[in-house]
Amino acid sequence: MSYQVLARKWRPRKFSTLVGQEHVVRALTHALNEKRLHHAYLFTGTRGVGKTTIARILAKSLNCEAGVSADPCGRCSACQAIDVDRFPDYLEMDAASNRGVDDMAALLERAIYAPVQGRYKVYMIDEAHMLSGHAFNAMLKTLEEPPEHVKFILATTDPQKIPVTVLSRCLQFNLKQMPVAAIVQHLTTTLNAEGASFDVEALQEIARAAAGSMRDALSLLDQAIAHGAGAVNARETREMLGAVDTTYLLALFTALAEADGEKMLNIAEDMQTRSLSAANALQEMAVLLTRMQLLQLAPGCASDTRATDAQLATLAQNFSPAFIQLAYQIVTQGRADLPLAPDEHSGFLMTLLRLLAFEPMRVSGARETYPPAPMTTPTPKARADEPPVAPQKAEASESAYSDDAPGKRENAPPPVLSAEDAQWHALTAALKAKLGAGPAQSLAQHCTLRHLEDARCVLRLSTERQSLFSPVLQNRLEQALREHLGRNIALSIEIDDDTTQITPAQTAATQQRTRQKTAVRAIENDTFVREAMEHLDAVVDTNSIQFIPHSSQQTDTGE
Repeated sequence: MSYQVLARKWRPRKFSTLVGQEHVVRALTHALNEKRLHHAYLFTGTRGVGKTTIARILAKSLNCEAGVSADPCGRCSACQAIDVDRFPDYLEMDAASNRGVDDMAALLERAIYAPVQGRYKVYMIDEAHMLSGHAFNAMLKTLEEPPEHVKFILATTDPQKIPVTVLSRCLQFNLKQMPVAAIVQHLTTTLNAEGASFDVEALQEIARAAAGSMRDALSLLDQAIAHGAGAVNARETREMLGAVDTTYLLALFTALAEADGEKMLNIAEDMQTRSLSAANALQEMAVLLTRMQLLQLAPGCASDTRATDAQLATLAQNFSPAFIQLAYQIVTQGRADLPLAPDEHSGFLMTLLRLLAFEPMRVSGARETYPPAPMTTPTPKARADEPPVAPQKAEASESAYSDDAPGKRENAPPPVLSAEDAQWHALTAALKAKLGAGPAQSLAQHCTLRHLEDARCVLRLSTERQSLFSPVLQNRLEQALREHLGRNIALSIEIDDDTTQITPAQTAATQQRTRQKTAVRAIENDTFVREAMEHLDAVVDTNSIQFIPHSSQQTDTGE
């Protein structure tokens, strides 16, 4: 006996075995049991969701020798003939090849005659949207008032092309795409009946690749069984589908959390060597980001309990919810832009670099908060002949070198660094080459040194900057210290509000303000600018002046 493909062998033959269309089954079951039978039905939906299958079950329910019911026997001659498409009173017509008005006229002429064997004549017109306008017009009268023994079933994947005059004469049922869980369950039942071994992860890959079509899923399952010599395992199924192993994607997110661009590019090169699809990789990255966001914001609503969720939960601690939203937009837009890239691999690399360019904002435990932007009062314009208004003195309790102090003393003396401050400033300058310009360097710049000895280093981080902290960045900073000092050293970071010490970031900000003030004074003292202010009533826009350092360390200014 010749082999029968799984999509045909395991096609549902009763409403009770139909998968994923409960709303249609419920309505048809009630109509059949209560004998409230309409004369025309329209089934819409994408390929492989059960339109033809439901039509055949409905035809058996109407013509079963046991009587009209929602549960045909499946054993009588009528049921068996319909299953193999040999029942004289059940006609399946392909509208793609019989779309003309003459074809429709011939069908309607035969409809007036009584059934040959069954109780009803059932006409199933597949891909009904392919019928011509004249063919639709020819069937309107018969479709509205057919003979008592005739039932019409129309199926289409594009209901928008069906004329409204036809839609109004039919009971319309919209068939949904199959959810992944329903496909996996049906594939599991099929493989158990076939006696084939399988991995659940492989079935999940097939279900996602089927994109809601049960027929596509069964066809892919046939291919997977042949590819695996009778067994369906995850690795070979991913190779067959061209799917990307989640291990690669988790490694990419780990490298992103560490701001390690070189590692990300090496992983991408390895993926290209294995001919993995960049589009599939970006699609799966979007799926992982979605699950990561669910684990962050709604852990109780996670849709499944995959093995990778534990790894994703750990990774999610290194990214803020806002950054994951941004990353999701980057990968989805990157996938859409792949056709515009010079080649697929270049587009994939650029998407990864874009993720790296938008520096992730880390969180430590709780969701991070952002302080409101400081309100500034616009400075009124002053004439050149009026004396300058002296700036108001800041409160004595405010730090002259704090980045967040609302009033900074413009003429504050240079900071006096303690021995620990000077030591940590020198260390951060030396570690800059190893840490780069990423988040690990930012963490080091906002810490102060509390204690440093042979095998232990203790840093202090203010509570206002605790969002910069993450265990991954602490480990990276510890490794950089070990490499620089040439010995094993254990790093710990304490969170407190001690503001007596000065961080390298505060010193850098003070130096930048000093340079900016120098640039502003240079502009205001320029002869041309002073003449413009005196004779043209001009005003210097100090916000537009930028200090631009040169390699020769000379100061250059611009307006």
